[in-house]
Amino acid sequence: MRYLLSLLSAAFLTASLSTSATELGGITMPDTLEADEQELVLNGAGIRSKFVFDLYVAGLYLNDKNSDADAIIASKDAMALRLHIISSKITSKKMTKATRKGFDKATGGKTDAIATEVDQFLEAFSDKIVEGDVFEFVYQPSQGVVVSKNSVQQDIISSLEFKQALFGIWLSDKPVKDQLKKKLLGL
Repeated sequence: MRYLLSLLSAAFLTASLSTSATELGGITMPDTLEADEQELVLNGAGIRSKFVFDLYVAGLYLNDKNSDADAIIASKDAMALRLHIISSKITSKKMTKATRKGFDKATGGKTDAIATEVDQFLEAFSDKIVEGDVFEFVYQPSQGVVVSKNSVQQDIISSLEFKQALFGIWLSDKPVKDQLKKKLLGL
């Protein structure tokens, strides 16, 4: 009987450890982030891969857990997206090109209204990108999207429409990767 209980305890412990979404690709995502003096909780995290390469670990942070992508995109509440680069395959040029394509997909090709903000945002990728870099895109209702690289603020973009398109890259009906969208939504 003790042997059976030990096995069941071990199985339960293993199951509970393996369901932790905060450790991915060798990266531990913080359980919380602060934005606008609010504590945001990790809603979900996943790995962006292309072909056989894992490129980055992404984490979505919200006030409260939510799996409704449309509501998250439309929300005027504080939120954040954190990207940990885990591949040397990502270059400044590739990240800029992929992000521009993401904006086009997220907006159905209607980026004219936010073209200036998109160009401003893409400047965050102009310096060399190396494995281990961390980008944070934190929407603070009082300021806009605060863009940081390795904890150094790069810019602030105040447009709500831009924020919605930015988060739409990962959460829209045409996300960068369907599986990553599901992981970010905690599904």
